[in-house]
Amino acid sequence: MRISVLRYGISFEEDLKCAPSTVNRKQSKKPLQAQQTEAVSDCLRDVALFFLRVTKQYLPHLARLCLISTFLEDGIRMWFQWNEQRDYIEATWSCGYFLATCFVLLNLIGQLGGCVLILSRNFVQYACFGLFGIIALQTVAYSILWDLKFLMRNLALGGGLLLLLAESRSEGKSMFAGVPSMGESSPKQYMQLGGRVLLVLMFMTLLHFDSNFFSILQNIVGTALIILVAIGFKTKLAALTLVGWLLVINVYFNAFWTIPTYKPMHDFLKYDFFQTTSVIGGLLLVVALGPGGVSMDEKKKEW
Repeated sequence: MRISVLRYGISFEEDLKCAPSTVNRKQSKKPLQAQQTEAVSDCLRDVALFFLRVTKQYLPHLARLCLISTFLEDGIRMWFQWNEQRDYIEATWSCGYFLATCFVLLNLIGQLGGCVLILSRNFVQYACFGLFGIIALQTVAYSILWDLKFLMRNLALGGGLLLLLAESRSEGKSMFAGVPSMGESSPKQYMQLGGRVLLVLMFMTLLHFDSNFFSILQNIVGTALIILVAIGFKTKLAALTLVGWLLVINVYFNAFWTIPTYKPMHDFLKYDFFQTTSVIGGLLLVVALGPGGVSMDEKKKEW
């Protein structure tokens, strides 16, 4: 189901109409420091809205490509490392040659097929459910369930898929066809809320508990931004800022292309790189779609 780009354009135009002008703002009785903070916030929001207006035709496509990148990379890796993957599963679970081969084949077809369907905008909801199943299968098969860091990253990846599932829904056709309408508290809004909250888990794996000033500042600023995304307050600006921050961190810390392919660190950094890229795709969907009805940004309109 394809969502018209016009839908995003309308959303951004409405945001622009609602955005207060930083030039013609009336005199306020607020303290000078509060006025300066508000002026900086409005300026940043104007910059973000300008970026969204310029990129509105391409942003949803870029978000989907980033989000499925880890599945695409893993599916291709299954093809080139077929024997290694099969042997690992066979040795770990003692399941025999046939079942190990079925596992690798299911991962390869499921991931590459799901990516093709999502990028072509065909049967997106079924593709998302298939990728949810792949995440669950890999969590058990590779014992990720007992590794907190990797488990949190897989859950964050599931949050990105929830946002993609919410984006694929239309008013006319829905997989919740029998559910009565509840206004803003529709299943789509709850999927957007769940996706935003799960994205927090990816950020938590990036925290560095060092005593140096840079790490402390990075943790404080990043935590503040991800909390804003989770609760849906100034969501687009916070998510866009996080996208830029994660891009820098991803390229700097996960530069797998600088490591020779025969070293184990190459595959480890490559895995981290594409998983972080998928979470960036989820954040870009938050930027494109907005926070949804279950958010502070939406509730402010009622106040």
